[in-house]
Amino acid sequence: MSKPNFATITRSEFRQYILEHREDDEAVSIYVERFRDPNAKVYPPNKGLNDPDLATALRERLEQRRNQA
Repeated sequence: MSKPNFATITRSEFRQYILEHREDDEAVSIYVERFRDPNAKVYPPNKGLNDPDLATALRERLEQRRNQA
């Protein structure tokens, strides 16, 4: 079986291909690169539930969601 053209297949088709061909590292890399959100915020691991930075981050996220609604 030949590989599909990853530049033209839909996201759901690409996902299905990866689920069926989990050993295809190249396809996984292309998928992640193509569909990652460049604006996604990466959070460092927290220091526990008492971490003041965690509370601040949660408040900011809740405020963002309220403003989007």
